[in-house]
Amino acid sequence: MKTNQGMTDIGTLRARARKDIQDGAMTPGYPASPDAVIHALNEALATEIVCVLRYRRHYFMASGLSSESVKAEFLQHAIEEQGHADQIAQRIVQLGGEPNLSPEGLLSRSHSEYVEGESITDMIKEDLIAERIAIDSYREMILHLVQEDPTTKRMLEGILAVEEEHAEDLASLLKQ
Repeated sequence: MKTNQGMTDIGTLRARARKDIQDGAMTPGYPASPDAVIHALNEALATEIVCVLRYRRHYFMASGLSSESVKAEFLQHAIEEQGHADQIAQRIVQLGGEPNLSPEGLLSRSHSEYVEGESITDMIKEDLIAERIAIDSYREMILHLVQEDPTTKRMLEGILAVEEEHAEDLASLLKQ
């Protein structure tokens, strides 16, 4: 029952909270489709894992005169992408799902590609392309979730900010 301010009355809130308590944070008031959100988050998770793997390879394979600063950037990005993957996996669990960490089909679930690159410049370009893909993917997810899941939206906004920072870092490296 709604009060005159449009809010659910206290008695109804309390009764709903006691129902299906094994669902944890997933209350009957959650308006999004948990399956759809979990599916999208599993794609984002695959994207982050592919990015971690690509950045790690680039970190180990980068060589040359200016490679140390670039290697440091690759490693930092790999660590941050792993943090994103962990956040996403935790949110999937909160929504009652299971994070899909299976290597089978990882590339087909990922929005970004795994391109090794021959030179440091190629590596930077491929990482920048992947960051741009992630940026667009996260923007679309955020726009879709704006009303239905504010918690996931906020998490994705934080990840998006870091992805945009990564893209700027990589674009700066290309200019050097």
